[in-house]
Amino acid sequence: MNAFFIVIYAICAVYILLNFKHDLQMFQQNSYRISRYWKWLSRGDLDSAWRLVDVACLFLLCAPQLLEIRLASLFVGLTLLVKIFLILRRKAKKPLVFTKRVWRQYITTAILALGGGTAIAICTAGKWYGIYYSAALTLGYGMMVTIFSWAVVIISATLLSPVEKYIQNRYIRDAKRILRSKPDLKVIGITGSYGKTSTKHYLTRILQEKYDVLMTPGSFNTPMGVVRTVREYLKPYNEIFVCEMGAKQLGDIKEICNIVHPEMGIVTAVGPMHLESFKSIENVCTTKFELIDALPSTGFAAVNNDFEMCADRKVDNCTVARYGVTNTAGCQYWAGDIRYSADGTRFKVYGPDNFELELETRLLGECNVSDLLAAVVIAHKLGVSPEQIKYAVGSIQQVEHRLSVKQTPGGVTILDDAFNSNPAGSRMAVDVLSHFTTGKRIIVTPGMIELGDRQMELNRGLGIQIGEKLDVAIIVGKYNREALVSGIEKTGFNKENLIIVDSFNEAQQRLAMILKPGDTVLYENDLPDTFK
Repeated sequence: MNAFFIVIYAICAVYILLNFKHDLQMFQQNSYRISRYWKWLSRGDLDSAWRLVDVACLFLLCAPQLLEIRLASLFVGLTLLVKIFLILRRKAKKPLVFTKRVWRQYITTAILALGGGTAIAICTAGKWYGIYYSAALTLGYGMMVTIFSWAVVIISATLLSPVEKYIQNRYIRDAKRILRSKPDLKVIGITGSYGKTSTKHYLTRILQEKYDVLMTPGSFNTPMGVVRTVREYLKPYNEIFVCEMGAKQLGDIKEICNIVHPEMGIVTAVGPMHLESFKSIENVCTTKFELIDALPSTGFAAVNNDFEMCADRKVDNCTVARYGVTNTAGCQYWAGDIRYSADGTRFKVYGPDNFELELETRLLGECNVSDLLAAVVIAHKLGVSPEQIKYAVGSIQQVEHRLSVKQTPGGVTILDDAFNSNPAGSRMAVDVLSHFTTGKRIIVTPGMIELGDRQMELNRGLGIQIGEKLDVAIIVGKYNREALVSGIEKTGFNKENLIIVDSFNEAQQRLAMILKPGDTVLYENDLPDTFK
C-alpha cells in the first residue's frame, strides 16, 4: 500500500478516535442516557461548524473533477491535522472520566468505526480500479464516521445496554451486601434543588467531632456513584455515611434510597432546577421528598421551611424538624441575628428546649447560613455538643467554586460561585457582592440553566437585580444573553458598563482592562460543556 495514503489513513484514524472521545464526554455528562444526549445534540451540535468542515472534506473526496484524489487526500490530511491540534488544546470544564464503562463504549465505537474503514481499505486495495479509488472510499468513509460520530455512539450504547445493565445490577447487589454487613452504620441522605453538596460538607465536618464519617465524594450523587462509594470507600470502622442524592427525574432519589436505606434525611430546597427533565416544580418536590418518604417510622427528617413547597409538604411517616432563616414560623430550629463582615458571618441558632448557640464562620451568604443550620439540626439530634459544633463550624473551609473568597496580589477580591447557579443562590451571591463598597462591583455570568419554561423569566429577574445593585456586568455567551440584558436595561444601568462577550476567555481579557485595586469580581455560574 502507498506510504502516502497510510499516513493519511493514520491521521484520519486519530481524528476519528478524538471525535469519539468528545462525543463520549458529552454522553457521560448526559448521564449515559440516550434521550438526554439526543436533546443536547438537537440544541445545535448536529449542524455545528465543526461537523460542516468534515462535510466539506467528504465533498472534495467525492468530487474528483474538482481536485485530483492525491491533492484532495493531502488537503483532508492537513485539515484533520489542524483539527487534531485544536482538539488537543481544547480545555473541557468537566473532562471525560475514563471509567470501565467508558472504556467499554470507547472500544466498541472504535471497532465499529475503524473496523469498517480497515475492511474497505483491504477489500478495495489492489483491485482494477486502483489505489486512488480505494483511498477515496476509505477516507470518504472516515469523514462519514466523523460527521455521524454521535450516531455511532448511540449505536454502541444500545448494543452495550444489556451488558451495562447486568454489570450495574451486580454492583448494586454487592453494595447492598456490604451495607447489610454493617447494621450499626447510620445513613443520612441529603437532597435538594440546591445546597446539598455544601450541606454534605458542613455536616460531615461537624459530625467528625464525634463520629467516624464517610461522605459521597465529589459529585458521586447518582445511584451508581453511591454504589461506587459504598464498594470502594466504606470502611469497617465508619459509623455514619452521609449520602448526597442527586436527581433529574422522578424516581431518581427513590432508586438511591432503595440501595442505602437512610435513617435520617435533609431536604435543603425545592426550586425550579432541571425543569427541562422534571417538566414541573411539583415533580421536583415529589422527587426530593422521595428521600423523606423512604425514612422509617423511627427516622428523622430536617426540612427547609424557607421554600414554600417544603413548608407546605406534610411529613407524617417519621419525626420531622423544620428549620429556616427567612420563614421561621413553625420551625423547630431557626437562624437569626445574622451579621456579615470581611472575615465571614456570625449568626445565632435557636432550637427546642431553649437551645441557643452563637456561631462564627468564614462562609458568606444567607444560603450558607441555611446549609449550616441544616447540618446543626442533624448534629444536635445525634448528640454532638454545642462546643463541638461551634468549633467545627468555625473551622469549616470554603467549598471551592461555591461563593468562596480569594484575594489576588493586585488587591482584587474574587467571589467564586462558578460551580453552578440557581435562582436563590444567584440572588444571594449578588446581594453579598453588593455589600463590597471599596471599588467596582463586577459580575461575570452566563446566567442560569435548566429552568424550563421559566428560563427567560428567571434570568431576566437576575438581570434586574444585577442592574439595581452592581456596577459592571459582563454577560458571557448567547444562551441567556437576551434575558439578562433585557433585565439589566430595565434598571437604567449605565450601558457603558454592560459588556457582552462570547466566551470566558474573552471575559478575562476585558476584565484585565478594567480591574483596579479594591474591585470585587463575582463569577456566577460557569456553563458546562453541554451548553453553548
